[in-house]
Amino acid sequence: MLNETFKQLGLSKHVLTSIDTLGYQEPSKIQKEVIPLIIDGYDVVGQAQTGTGKTLAFAASILSKIDVKDNVIKALIIAPTRELALQISEEFEALNRSHHFHILSVFGGSSIELQTRALKKGVDIVVGTPGRIMDLMKRRVLKLDQLEYFVLDEADEMLNMGFEEDIKYIFEKTRTEKQVLLFSATMPNAILKLASNYMKPDYQHIVIESTSKTAANIIQNYYVVNEKIRIEALCRILDLKSPKRAIIFCQRKSEVDELLTALSARNYSAEAMHGDISQAMRIQTLNRFKENGFTYLIATDVAARGIHVDHIDLVVNYNLPQDIESYIHRIGRTGRAGESGEAISLVTPGGVAFLKDVEVKANCKIEKKEFPNKEEIYTAKREKVFNQIEEVIESDKYKDALEYVRDFNKDQLIKYASSLLHLLLEQEIGSNFAKELHIKEDARSRKIPGFTRVFLTIGKLDHLKRGTLLDFLKEKTDIPKEHFQNIDIVSKFTFMDVKNESLDKCMNRLYNQKLNDRVIRIEKAKKK
Repeated sequence: MLNETFKQLGLSKHVLTSIDTLGYQEPSKIQKEVIPLIIDGYDVVGQAQTGTGKTLAFAASILSKIDVKDNVIKALIIAPTRELALQISEEFEALNRSHHFHILSVFGGSSIELQTRALKKGVDIVVGTPGRIMDLMKRRVLKLDQLEYFVLDEADEMLNMGFEEDIKYIFEKTRTEKQVLLFSATMPNAILKLASNYMKPDYQHIVIESTSKTAANIIQNYYVVNEKIRIEALCRILDLKSPKRAIIFCQRKSEVDELLTALSARNYSAEAMHGDISQAMRIQTLNRFKENGFTYLIATDVAARGIHVDHIDLVVNYNLPQDIESYIHRIGRTGRAGESGEAISLVTPGGVAFLKDVEVKANCKIEKKEFPNKEEIYTAKREKVFNQIEEVIESDKYKDALEYVRDFNKDQLIKYASSLLHLLLEQEIGSNFAKELHIKEDARSRKIPGFTRVFLTIGKLDHLKRGTLLDFLKEKTDIPKEHFQNIDIVSKFTFMDVKNESLDKCMNRLYNQKLNDRVIRIEKAKKK
């Protein structure tokens, strides 16, 4: 029997059959809101967090409406990364089980000749990254003059990665009469401008809000570290938690490689994913991760964008992301589909203020934790080992080893069991307990009464320095320098505290001002 709740949304019988096969019980909030609008022909901006079912919403709708009579490309879905493009294709294929649409994913790092041959044979739906789509268009094998659906997924990330000109180029090669669908987790002004330029005037903007921007079933904690102890701190946490599957986020590709080397040397089951690794290897790594081939996936934000793997026990921010939305995206990899999850951040003393801002903006609680000691870790590991032994006993897998221990006396059995437990714990634990992990928090992590935390869209990558910023603030706002405290300059952003009596004046006078050729946007990072 076809799922009645999905059936009421207007989806086709073929798609409903696939949804039943996949075992979906009821549509998510974004699916309930968006699918009927797409079926009715509206252009749609869909705004919802990652993991809420945006992909199924547009894939199910498109597959319910298109036909294959003309053997031309009817739908184009553009994604910012190869991994996301591949997973969108997989979603389409899963919903296409009882139908016969031809779906092709195109992205760099894979054979353009094979993609060209597939396009020449005839394809109904193309999912790809902007660069490869443009390459195929310029070769005149990807023709969009009969396109009916133009979809941008993860639009905010697309703009962050500098793809706006590419999207404009692709869009202008499509016909005027088409349905435009734009999906994004956040909705900065650039996205709204994109919508007003590309969409019909009656486009529908659907926002799915929740009482908290981070899932309530995700426990969030942090540990204060410095660079000297960061790896050791991570090992202590991993040894205590013993997750079955976890993602560790790093800022840079070099950092991913360094951490992989360090964890591998300590016998952790880990693999890496970032932009310098070949596409074939990245796909292979992702498949192995899904199949529990290893425990820890170490990745950059861009490489991990769009990775939707169920049953992630733990997400670790080895370094904090650049902004709050990225933090929310990262930890959204765990706690999916109603499961519980845990997110842990390693922060320097100056980074604690960022997490306080996250707490306010994301309506969540991030608790400080002390590092586990040796006894806590050994107790946790012994419990894990004993649980594994119980599983072996229950499965009768131990019986093939009985002949080797049958003649041992009680003292020998105790010695052998104790020795085996010692060996297992040595293999399981990568921590170096000779290293001291005590860190003091500094003044920057404490809130100053009478001040409000703000952030500016300029940072180290713009060659910003504290002195330059203070001079600029004094010149443009005529506010005394002492009214600006706790200045924390990171790669792309700057956080600082502004005295409440000067806050409105500061925000008004900085509007649209330029520093180092960069237009500055200033926003409150923390509500009073």
